[in-house]
Order: sequence, then structure tokens, then C-alpha cells
Amino acid sequence: MIRFFLSLVFLTLTYAFVLASFHPWDIVMGAIFSGTFLYVFRNFLFGGDPKPSPGFLGKLAALPLFIAASVWDIVKGTVEVMLVVLHVRPLRRPGIIYVPIEDRTPTGLAVSATEATLSPGTYLVEVDWERGVWLIHALDASDPDEVRRDRHEFYERYQKRVFP
Repeated sequence: MIRFFLSLVFLTLTYAFVLASFHPWDIVMGAIFSGTFLYVFRNFLFGGDPKPSPGFLGKLAALPLFIAASVWDIVKGTVEVMLVVLHVRPLRRPGIIYVPIEDRTPTGLAVSATEATLSPGTYLVEVDWERGVWLIHALDASDPDEVRRDRHEFYERYQKRVFP
């Protein structure tokens, strides 16, 4: 129930921020839209009836570190792409790399893929659940094991505590 309520509050606030209005009627409409959205997609979002999230405070405490690491990853990717575009660094060997899903949940994999795609130089190509891998295109795929290791270390160090 706590997950549902927190989701309702965050979605309603997002609606209000997008409208740039905190008029009471806008808040009510946002709550109606958010509640409807959460109800319709409850099986996908919550796996059935909403259940309390274990370790919510621990996840909340680890979130700033995850965000900071994601921003740093984006900055590093931006610099790498900038150096290639400006011909300071040669384009080595772009390509598609298979990265093991490991113990990521579907939500965790979605966050991993989104984080990888936000960082310039890599993006999600496909997820192959049968083989247990996700494919990413990397600007520098000259050492696929290094890219896999980077994705694994990022997940273990920063993401796993927030979005397993």
C-alpha cells in the first residue's frame, strides 16, 4: 500500500510540475489521472496487488549515490563522444556487445538499459531473455570484456541497492 501511495504522490507531483500549476483542481485531476494509471497498470508495476517495498529507507539512502554515479557516467560518455567527434581521439571499433542480465529484475534491467542509453556512446539495442543477455551498441567495442565489466561494476556498486 505504501508503494501505491508513494507512486500516486510522485506521479501527481510530476503532473503538477509539468503543468507548472499547483491549483487545487490541477492537483485533483493529477491524482485522478495518476490513480487511474496506477490501477490500470498495477500488475505490471506492482506484480499484482501492491506490496510494501522492503528496505525502502535503504533504497532511498542509496539513491543519491546512484544518481551521482549516473551523472558521472553521462559526463564521461559526453567527453568520449566529443573527443571522437572533434577527431582528437580516433573512432576505434564501434560495435554491439552482449552483456549478461545476471540477477537483474525486469525493472532493474530497464534502469540499467536507460542509464546506459542516457550516457552518450552506448545505447540499448535489444534484450534477449532466452539467452539471458542484453545487447548494447558501444562507441568503443574494442574490448567487449571491459564494457561488460563496467556495466557489471556499475550495477553492483550503485544500482543494485536501489533498483535490483
